[in-house]
Amino acid sequence: MVSTINPKTFNLMRWFSIACWAAIFPVAAITGYVLSAFVTEETLQRDAALTAQFIQNVLRVEGRHAGLKPNVTIAELIDLRTDPTKFGVSPIVAAAGRGEFLDHLQSLPDTLLASVFARDGRIVWSTNQALIGTMATDNDELTEAFQSEIKVDRHYSSTIGVREEQRFVVAPKEFFIETYIPLFGAQGGVVAVAEIYKEPSSLVAVIQRGQQVVWAATVICGLLVYLFLFSIIRRGSALLEQQQKQLAEMDAMAYIGEMATAVAHSLRSPLASIRSSAELVLYTDSAPVHKNAQDIIKQVDFLSRWVREMLVFSRPVIGEHERVDIVAVMSDVLESFAVPITTAGVRVEWSPDGVVHPMVEGNVSLVTQALHSVLSNALEAMPKGGTVNIAMRSRPDHDRCDLMIRDTGIGMNEKQLATACKPFQTTKRHGLGVGLAMVKRVMERFGGSVVLSSQENQGTEVRLEFRLVRG
Repeated sequence: MVSTINPKTFNLMRWFSIACWAAIFPVAAITGYVLSAFVTEETLQRDAALTAQFIQNVLRVEGRHAGLKPNVTIAELIDLRTDPTKFGVSPIVAAAGRGEFLDHLQSLPDTLLASVFARDGRIVWSTNQALIGTMATDNDELTEAFQSEIKVDRHYSSTIGVREEQRFVVAPKEFFIETYIPLFGAQGGVVAVAEIYKEPSSLVAVIQRGQQVVWAATVICGLLVYLFLFSIIRRGSALLEQQQKQLAEMDAMAYIGEMATAVAHSLRSPLASIRSSAELVLYTDSAPVHKNAQDIIKQVDFLSRWVREMLVFSRPVIGEHERVDIVAVMSDVLESFAVPITTAGVRVEWSPDGVVHPMVEGNVSLVTQALHSVLSNALEAMPKGGTVNIAMRSRPDHDRCDLMIRDTGIGMNEKQLATACKPFQTTKRHGLGVGLAMVKRVMERFGGSVVLSSQENQGTEVRLEFRLVRG
C-alpha cells in the first residue's frame, strides 16, 4: 500500500518564525534595555566624576591662591560660624578665598542649584538665598557622602524631589542630575559637602543619540540573526520536503513495480497466446476475419508495450556517474532515429560541427534513454511533419549546460504542461505517460533538471539542464 505524507501535519517555517521571534524579541529587548541603561549610567557617572574632580581641584587651587597654610583648607572656612583665626587665617583672607571658591560653584555650566552643607546638615551657602540656614532632613545621599567620603550622584527624569533643599531657582525641563561632592579638611575627613543640581542639555542629547544607536544596533543585529537562522531553516525545510517527496516517490515506485511485475506476469502468457492465435487466423481466406485479427494483434502489441514501459519506469534509476559528451550522445540518438524522422517528414536543425563538446555529469546509457524519450515525443507531436530544432548553450558561471529540443507540433495547454512530467499523465491515445517522468528522474539523478515550455499549436520546447563537469 502506498503511504502518503501530509505536508500540513507540521509547518516548519511557520512555527520557526513564531518560535524565533518569541526568542529573539525578548532577548533583543532586554539587551537593548541593558545596554541603553549602561550607556546612560556610565555617561552620567563620568559627568558627575568630572564635576567632583573639578570642584575638588578648584578647592585646592583657590586655597593656594589665598595663601592658606597647610593646616587649613577653604572647605573648613565656608561655614561662617567657623572662626578663621583659630587656624591662623585672617577674616579678610578667609572671606576672599571663600568668595573665589563659591564663585566657581555658582558659575558651573548647566547648574540649576548649588548648595554647601555643613556637617550638622545646615545649608551654609546656596545659589538660592532662601535655602541658606535651613536644615536637610531625611537626606540619605547627604549622609552617605559624609560617611563614605566619596561622591554620591542620582539622576531624575521628569520628577522633582520633595526635599526642602530641592527648591530650584529655574525648574528643570525634564532630566537633571544631583551630585553630592565631599569637601575635605587639611587633616582629612569630610568637613562639608557641595550639592550640585545640573541639567546638562548637551549631555542629554549625547545620551539620547547613544540610546538610539544602541537600539538601532540591537534591532539590526536581531534582524540579521533572524534572517541567518531563517535561511538555514528554509534550506533545511526545502531539503526535508525534497526528501519527503523522494520517499513518497520511492514508495510509489515500489508499489508500481510490484503492480507492474504482477501485471506482466499475469498478462504476458495470455497476450502471447492471443497474438499467436490471431496470427494463425491470418492464414484463413476471410477478409473480415483478417481485419479483426490484425486489430487484435495491434491491440496486443499496445498492451505489451505498456507492460514493458511500466516495468522500465518502475525500476530504480541506476547508473554510475561518468563524463558524458552530450554532443556525441545527441548525434548518436539522431542517427538511430534517421528512418522514423524521414518517414514522418520531419526536418532536424542541428549543427554540431565546430561546436565545443562540453562534458556533463551523467550516465551515457541513461542520458541516451532520456533523449530517446524526448525525441520520440517530438516526432509523435508532429504527425503531419514539421521541424525539430536542437540547440546547446553552456553556462560555465553556473556550472550548467543546456540542451534545448524544440518541435513545431501540436503543443500543450497550461493544464497539460503542469502535469506533463507526472507519471501516467498523457494526452496520447495509446500512451502510458511515463516518458517525461522518466526523463525528469534521469536528469535529477545527476543534479540536472527539466524545463518545459509549450503553447497549443505552436510547439513544445524541452530544456535539459545538465551539470558541467569541473576540471
